[in-house]
Amino acid sequence: MRFARLAPPDQDRPPFFARLEGAAALVHDAPPWLGGKPTGEAVAWTDVDLACPALPTKIVCVGRNYAAHAKELGNEVPVEPLLFLKPPSSLIGPGQSIELPPESQRVEHEAELGVIIGRRCKAVRPEEALDHVFGYTCLGDITARDLQRKDVQFTRGKGFDTFCPVGPWIETELDPAALRVRGLVNTQVRQDGATSQMIWGVPALVAYISRVMTLEPGDVIATGTPEGVGPLVSGDELVIDIVGAAAGARGIGALRVSVASVAARGNGASAR
Repeated sequence: MRFARLAPPDQDRPPFFARLEGAAALVHDAPPWLGGKPTGEAVAWTDVDLACPALPTKIVCVGRNYAAHAKELGNEVPVEPLLFLKPPSSLIGPGQSIELPPESQRVEHEAELGVIIGRRCKAVRPEEALDHVFGYTCLGDITARDLQRKDVQFTRGKGFDTFCPVGPWIETELDPAALRVRGLVNTQVRQDGATSQMIWGVPALVAYISRVMTLEPGDVIATGTPEGVGPLVSGDELVIDIVGAAAGARGIGALRVSVASVAARGNGASAR
């Protein structure tokens, strides 16, 4: 099933969750991972209505989970998952803009598979991990690479507002090990990798992270990025496209966001 969070710009109502069935959105009374149920209302929707579908307490990211990406940055492959956090304030949704902060001269894209937790989990075993996953989405781990290298740790370089685009929706019926993750800038393919190339797959990551911290419903895991990361400049369009790795296999779709300088956008935008 496909779930979205909608914020129609022409309607005076707060954002709401819905299950998408073609051109119809079946409205739910709460986030589906919190037990939201259909209200009986069905509305038409278009891409302009899509908002960030994630409402996490935390965004847990995995660094260097593709060997080729670790190599392109001159890093060794970790012996266990390398974890860091992005703040929920970094979230934006489809059609919004990544803001280039004046503190950085090198902001890069990292296209990733995002995992949405569905059930509270603590110290789960890998074979039980997928029972705690609600679904999957497209995610961008936007990084101020110069600040990441300068600071050594990742908080500032990856934590700016707008540095975590997520969307366009959440798919619940996927094989996370059989997906193709692509990152495109202005229609040029820069990243193209398979989730089967991840050093640690989704079950291993959920199990490992849940031994460190309790994962709450709605929390997001960013699973790492394939090789091909590169710079973003004002005026770019970034597309994160996740499709099935095999012909006819189910994927997620494409998340599209723009890139703008802070000066060009005034005070900026937050996740809708």
